[in-house]
Amino acid sequence: MGADPAVWTVGAAGADPAVEAVTADPAVETAGAVTADPAAGAVGAAARTGRFGVRADGSPVAAEPDAPTTGTPPTVRDRGAADPGPSGRVPGTAPPTGARPDTADLAGGGLARRATADPLFRLVAYALEAAHGRPPAAVWSAPYAFRLGSPGLVAAAGWPTAAAAAPRDDGLVRLSSLGHPADSCDLPLTLSGPLPDAPAWAVRPYTVLRALARAGYGRGGTDLHVQGSLTGAAGLATAEPADCAVALAVTDVHAAPGERPDRVFLAQLLAGALPEGDDGLRRAVFHARPGRALLLGARPRRRRYVAFDPAASGARLVLMAVRGEAADHPRELARAVSCARRAGALSAWQPGRRPGRSLLVLLPETRLAAVRSAVAGDFRGRDRPVPRFLNIAVAGAARREE
Repeated sequence: MGADPAVWTVGAAGADPAVEAVTADPAVETAGAVTADPAAGAVGAAARTGRFGVRADGSPVAAEPDAPTTGTPPTVRDRGAADPGPSGRVPGTAPPTGARPDTADLAGGGLARRATADPLFRLVAYALEAAHGRPPAAVWSAPYAFRLGSPGLVAAAGWPTAAAAAPRDDGLVRLSSLGHPADSCDLPLTLSGPLPDAPAWAVRPYTVLRALARAGYGRGGTDLHVQGSLTGAAGLATAEPADCAVALAVTDVHAAPGERPDRVFLAQLLAGALPEGDDGLRRAVFHARPGRALLLGARPRRRRYVAFDPAASGARLVLMAVRGEAADHPRELARAVSCARRAGALSAWQPGRRPGRSLLVLLPETRLAAVRSAVAGDFRGRDRPVPRFLNIAVAGAARREE
């Protein structure tokens, strides 16, 4: 691979003269390619073999071949819905108010009280029951997602947002979140017209619920609880994983037993309802694979992946988020990356489409402590808040928590 000048390699700065590192946004001048020190040999070797490769024209190097959607969800069977959704399928109608007997014990009260379950999912299941008086019929987790520096590549992080839902049949939606404990709300579900008066945090999930209802999912209403494991201060997009978790949970609880949400359809629905969101990140949430980056293409039901597993090559992927005033973020990020480069970081890039408070940094595992120490020392020396560091594992897609 090193002989191909058309290859961009994630995190391979300095490994081969013919290989360019993925760079951050041009506005952050110090976040580009750097020369790896001898400690980065394992990463450089992985880069030369094409383990992380993608060509400059967007085509993958050693990518997995085109394949149809694995385990494509079956189309929703006709259960007497009033009209078909935009996908051309007839969505299911809502069961009676209350948790479904076939899932309540498993994903609701059972999950909330299972000592071996992930604490976030136990908490979300219990919180819905505490807020709304009944256990959820389903709990879904959706990973935070990020963009790679190479064009058209997205991946998921090993940090989830969770949504717990239970169906209703009285046209009411009841929304709650541990992130907004004083702002739970009960709202009538309307298909059009102005949004009802609601707390700011609830506007987005209500918009998703309304779009689903227009498509025939959940017209009877839903009890919903949403909670993330990260806040916006971490620097990853929080809206898109929450949108996906809500869409999956609500579709699930309003479908017939055995039917699974159609993720391609839901991505299209969310793109229409929330056009300001990042569709690429949503597709990563829905379709990511562990140790892989998803190559975005024009055919959403046929996907291609490129190997992207820093840990397997002795590297670390770290999210570095600065604090303080928003106007200072570009300058402080540039300063932080400059310090990280001198301490051995390989490359850095923005996790989203627009500049924010954070950058993803790829570095040899052996240089992690040195990089953190160098950045922290510089910021403390200037009496500035020390940036946050968050380890990122390349994770899989959204899933139903059982």
